[in-house]
Amino acid sequence: MLIPSIQNTLNELTDLLSQLSNDDYACPCHGLSNATIGEHTRHIVEMFQCLENQYESGVVNYDKRNRDYRIQTDTQFAKESIISVLNQLDRPNKNLQLQQIVDGEELLIDSNYNRELLYNLEHCIHHQALIKVAVLQNEGIVIDENFGVARSTIEYRKQCAQ
Repeated sequence: MLIPSIQNTLNELTDLLSQLSNDDYACPCHGLSNATIGEHTRHIVEMFQCLENQYESGVVNYDKRNRDYRIQTDTQFAKESIISVLNQLDRPNKNLQLQQIVDGEELLIDSNYNRELLYNLEHCIHHQALIKVAVLQNEGIVIDENFGVARSTIEYRKQCAQ
C-alpha cells in the first residue's frame, strides 16, 4: 500500500506541474516567505532521489542533495525527475542507516527502506500542503481536494462522513 500511496501523491504533483507555466512555477509566493512552487517541488524530488541514490550504500544522508536548479525552474524537467523517482521506488526493504550532522555531531540512526519511504511520503505531503497555499491564489489551477492532506486525515474525514 505504501508504494501506491507514493505514486498517487507524486502523480498529483505532476498533474499540478502540467498546469503551470515555468514563470508561475518559479514565481515567489509571499504566503510562502517568497519561496516558489518550484523550490518546494525540488526539495520533494531530491529527498526521494537521496534515498534512491544512497540505497545501495546503506547510509542515507538527506543533506547530500544535488540542489538541481533545473528541477525548481523547469516544469518539464521536474516532471521527468518525478517519473524517474517513481520508476525506482519498488526495491526490497533492507536495513539502512540515516546519517545526520546535528550541532557538529554525526548521528547514525538505524532505519530501513520502507521506513524512509514512509518518511518521504509524509514529507512530500507536508510540502504539497505548502504548495497548495501558492496554488490557491491562482483560480485557473485545478487540484485534487486531498492534495497536501495527510493520509490519516483523509481516512478520518471518511469515517466522519459515514
